[in-house]
Amino acid sequence: MTAADILKDFKNRKYKPLYLLHGEEPYYIDLISDFVEHELLSPAERGFNQTVFYGKDTDIMTVLNAAKRYPMMAEYQVVLVKEAQEMKWGKDDEDKKGINPILAYLENPLPSTVLVFCYKYGKFDKRKKTYKAIDKNGLVFESSPLYDNKIPGWIEGFVGEKKYKISQQASAMLAEYLGNDLSKIANELEKLMLNVQQGQEITLKHIQDNIGISKEYNVFELQAALTRRDVLKTNQIINYFEANPKANPVVLVFGNLNNFFSKVLTYHYIQDKSQAAKELGVNPYFLKDYEQAARTYNYAKTMQIISLLREYDLKSKGVESTLGPGELMKELMFKILH
Repeated sequence: MTAADILKDFKNRKYKPLYLLHGEEPYYIDLISDFVEHELLSPAERGFNQTVFYGKDTDIMTVLNAAKRYPMMAEYQVVLVKEAQEMKWGKDDEDKKGINPILAYLENPLPSTVLVFCYKYGKFDKRKKTYKAIDKNGLVFESSPLYDNKIPGWIEGFVGEKKYKISQQASAMLAEYLGNDLSKIANELEKLMLNVQQGQEITLKHIQDNIGISKEYNVFELQAALTRRDVLKTNQIINYFEANPKANPVVLVFGNLNNFFSKVLTYHYIQDKSQAAKELGVNPYFLKDYEQAARTYNYAKTMQIISLLREYDLKSKGVESTLGPGELMKELMFKILH
């Protein structure tokens, strides 16, 4: 069942008594959690029928005791546990009387209670009796991270739901720049859409103007300059980065370059170049960049560049170096280009 399916059921007032939302991608967990907190009950019902816990401040028995209450002047009550990964979950073991108070509720939950656990940044142990009881008597939703090559399509779907369109180049650049952090992408798109008329296509220029990507001096232009072995442009970009360290942190620059050249290395290995975009997991729009880089830097040089990037990443973290970020970037660029 997808997050959209769960939200659809909620809007149709179809509820399970138990929900476990878990997984490494927090975006969908937060999306469902926000709906539960703000939409499941009416404002009048929430006062007496909604309890929100935070994992680090509670334990499983406190939560279950709240879940055992009956709603007041409403059909349902909601018990929401945020950051449930930080909660003390207790043990699956039975006591001397052969009873486990946790499982006693999870095996027979109140149908008038909607109990939601939000367990983020990791998977709940599926071997646990707790997990199995929730899965049997409620619903378990696993929120998995998207692969990098799926992000542009996700972006297009996200803006489409908001009645906007986005160009392929714009979605590809946004994916390259922001990575696969869906919460960050959604937040940037929400801000961007405030400056674009509904129904209008979001273009590369909108991305550059509104999401802090300098038109001339960004990591993509740096990759392009390195690909062309353009020494002047490379130095201009690095000087800009040095003058604007908050917008261009050295860790982000080195991380993006490492990702880029790792894909260039993979490109060298690919025999059927017609499948290169699929093999690299990149948007076809960006494939020409990897083709050009592979022509500029042979296999051996690409291996050397990746080794240098790892070395300078450590140096940027203070390992065997006292140089500042600007000096490290300049030194690394010289070694890549020569």
